Amino acid sequence: MADAEWYWMMEDASGAPVHVPEELASERWADKAEAEAWVGEVFADLLAAGVDRVSLYEGDAKAYSMSLHAE
Repeated sequence: MADAEWYWMMEDASGAPVHVPEELASERWADKAEAEAWVGEVFADLLAAGVDRVSLYEGDAKAYSMSLHAE
């Protein structure tokens, strides 16, 4: 999967998709570190858009999910 793009799926607390503004929904990265850096930069914007959780994908494979809320 070396050529697969990394991207985030935005979710509510139940895991259902959350529709966010295009500038938050359309980002794709060549590597995991870039994707993780981006989510750190837009953390507050995602919360404001109603996102509770994010899942990181490489192509069709889910790498992991995490909450945006302090546990």
